[in-house]
Amino acid sequence: MSTTQDRRAVILDNAAHLFAAKGIVATTVREIADSVGILSGSLYHHFKSKDEMVDAIISDYLTDLTNRYAKVLASKESPATQLRELVTSSLANIEAHPHATEIYQNSSAYLPTIKGYEHIRESAASIQRAWIQVLEAGIARGDFRDDIPVRVLHGMLRDSLWLSVRWFKPTPSYSMASFADDFVSVYLDGILAHD
Repeated sequence: MSTTQDRRAVILDNAAHLFAAKGIVATTVREIADSVGILSGSLYHHFKSKDEMVDAIISDYLTDLTNRYAKVLASKESPATQLRELVTSSLANIEAHPHATEIYQNSSAYLPTIKGYEHIRESAASIQRAWIQVLEAGIARGDFRDDIPVRVLHGMLRDSLWLSVRWFKPTPSYSMASFADDFVSVYLDGILAHD
């Protein structure tokens, strides 16, 4: 990797940390530059604007996620297995991109204002289609209940999964994999005690 690519990666990593902690609007270009030890003007040699940094961070995050989902859908496993794999893939993506996940969740009003939002919107639609496809397949096979509208099921799964970034932190005694198993179990088996 070239020095320029290394510097861009460091800038994006620091910017993602600041955007997640303070919000995009509250984070200044000067703060990002200071965090990597360069002058504000030097930052513009790597990125044209703060929004270009946001787009790069979110695009990388969503590209990684859509690639993970494409592998799940290509597996041709049962819908229940694919649901488990969507959850596991999502949580792996959260681990790989924790700051981007927070930015994406916390900046829904800001993201549509940036140049390049079309790619973000298309990726989000692709992600939603993956979940809907798996849920509809499970309903069609009789594996999942059919008395709740698919979009409602999707919304419940989506929000409880993605908003977990705000409160769940893996520990040595309770890993991300354990969380994924329990998450899927609650949705597929419920919370009632088993006989």
